[in-house]
Amino acid sequence: MKKIPVTLRVNGESYDLMIAPYRTLLDVLREEIQLTGTKKGCDVGDCGACTVLLNGKPVNSCLVLAATAQDAEIMTIEGLAQKGKLHPLQEAFVKEGAVQCGFCTPGILISLKALLDKNPAPTMEEVKIAMAGNLCRCTGYSKMFKAVESATSGLGR
Repeated sequence: MKKIPVTLRVNGESYDLMIAPYRTLLDVLREEIQLTGTKKGCDVGDCGACTVLLNGKPVNSCLVLAATAQDAEIMTIEGLAQKGKLHPLQEAFVKEGAVQCGFCTPGILISLKALLDKNPAPTMEEVKIAMAGNLCRCTGYSKMFKAVESATSGLGR
């Protein structure tokens, strides 16, 4: 199969790549750019482990063709911390023991970041709705909810 040129802007950096047109954003992030924090779970858009921000909106990267993300702003879990400092959500997840096994955590944190970018003081119902597309196999949601409360109080809530 013929490869096509694609430029992806990920976590503020541009990547000029040659990829097969059928490659998903998830696979390109993990295999070509070596950003493995975005997890490959179900590969059909059900679990949310592969969630990234695409132009500020959470998407399942397993359902997005990489070529369609040309020139979009993509943020992965690796872009959440800034200048070596964890994002308040990351700090709160650690503090509250909300990480569990950690497989779902990157996708959940990205989904929650999208929520907090729109609404820095969400209700618990809004938090639950934002996390609805992310499955935790360890069923650790109560600690995650507590972590969001902790993080949002630190954001001036």
